[in-house]
Amino acid sequence: MTINIIKAAVSILLTNLPFGYWRAMSGKYSRNWFLAIHLPVLLVVFFRFYFEIGFAFITYPILVASFFTGQVAGGKLKYIVRKKNKMPENE
Repeated sequence: MTINIIKAAVSILLTNLPFGYWRAMSGKYSRNWFLAIHLPVLLVVFFRFYFEIGFAFITYPILVASFFTGQVAGGKLKYIVRKKNKMPENE
């Protein structure tokens, strides 16, 4: 079961990268911002069933941490890409 938790955590982190990128491009508290945060939650539930880890309490801190790490890393990726391409902040 431990290896399945790790697989689920990595899958959640990688899945949240594009959603974090999208969230960073959206205006705060806009419809797109809300969707970029809440749509991946459905994928978290899917990964819980797919990797057969269930809903034990010990899994929550691990998966929540990977969720937010993916969101933050995706947002940072947006700024790295903009800086590299010298794009203005408002686009």
